[in-house]
Amino acid sequence: MRALAVHHVSLNVADVDEAVRFYVDVLGLSVRDDRPDLGIGGAWLDAGGQQVHLIESEPPPARGQHFALLVDDLDAVISDLRSRGVTVSDASPVGTGRQAFLNDPAGNLVELHQAA
Repeated sequence: MRALAVHHVSLNVADVDEAVRFYVDVLGLSVRDDRPDLGIGGAWLDAGGQQVHLIESEPPPARGQHFALLVDDLDAVISDLRSRGVTVSDASPVGTGRQAFLNDPAGNLVELHQAA
């Protein structure tokens, strides 16, 4: 097997509407209109060429699991998010890039990653 790319990441969120507002209005993702009826609440979002699927369910306990959004100017993103009242860690080096972390409204950890 050879994976071609990550197609989507699925996150449990207690409040889908609140999570959609956060991911769209704060982090700049966009809502897709092709989510199938799964019998539970949720939303499909676009993040560049990949997707984030929000599933209405209790989020699991935080144990370091997270996904990363690639950004082109980490300092500007951190500044913008903080001006909106979002708590974001300071940037720190990781490998040849830099990263910062924040939590979505459901408590899911999100990394912001700037490549070298």
